[in-house]
Amino acid sequence: MTGERRTGRASRLPQTAAHQAGEPSPPSLRAAPAASREPIQPTLRRMRQFDVRPDRTLGQNFLIDSNILGVVGRAAELDGEDCVLEIGGGLGVLSEYLAERTRAVHVLEIDERLREALCDATDAHRNVTVHWGDAMAIDLRGLRPEPTKVVANLPYGIAAGVLLRTIEELGGVTRWVAMVQREVGERLAAAPGSGAYGTPSVIAQLACEVEVMRAIPRTVFYPVPNVDSVLVGLRRRGPAGGGSTPSPALRALVGGAFAHRRKTLAGSLTLSGRAPGRSRKQVRGALERLGHPADARAERLSPEDFRGLERLLGL
Repeated sequence: MTGERRTGRASRLPQTAAHQAGEPSPPSLRAAPAASREPIQPTLRRMRQFDVRPDRTLGQNFLIDSNILGVVGRAAELDGEDCVLEIGGGLGVLSEYLAERTRAVHVLEIDERLREALCDATDAHRNVTVHWGDAMAIDLRGLRPEPTKVVANLPYGIAAGVLLRTIEELGGVTRWVAMVQREVGERLAAAPGSGAYGTPSVIAQLACEVEVMRAIPRTVFYPVPNVDSVLVGLRRRGPAGGGSTPSPALRALVGGAFAHRRKTLAGSLTLSGRAPGRSRKQVRGALERLGHPADARAERLSPEDFRGLERLLGL
């Protein structure tokens, strides 16, 4: 969930600039005798072995409680035939877990400085392929074998965007389970009329059933983040590769409807230009045919209302 961008190599965890500035030592190394300071938990061991230095300014928060892996695995309903896409491999603790339970795993990681640590986790598993690059730019459609599930501990900054991208581009994926910032999870699952309801909510819910499954304690990460996290689950509506994925015109319509939240929906679409060739009067008339007031705002429409609006406007 948190952005895992860490780096380096050495024989022990040094007193980094972060530590000198007050960053606490990892739990298993704190106040332990020198002879017994070799961590067992994989993340902590790799932090030490490869001199990985968390940097809060880069959103570096490592998963250090392996018990949460079982929670994630059960939520994802992992099967031996699954091909899983993991976004943000980091230090590989989730990668290892997935590799032992599925047919194939694609791991995306942007930070080349983690190469040694991540390869330490994945090299022993012949069913794991690591792809180095930006998850928002990598050719997802070119992944082979084709992913059937997405399971990830997502960096906060890209969580909503990368989930929506996988919904759009990976028609074979039927299940997503991800650790994300609480606000991101609540936004994806938000109901019409709520303050959190917006473009990500509509796009995600048009294609998937979305559920905030449970809270994730801050203490499962190191350093402890300053935000709360949740486990969010998505399940694609209809068969894999079916017609549930919003069309480009529908995505543009939804984005335009929420572009000016204080305006009416018709006004926002006019200002944003996301309903090309359609007048404000036409939009108002379509809203009334859907059973909404002509001056309704975007947050009052359900995801399916937006699909109906696209149809009535002939976009």
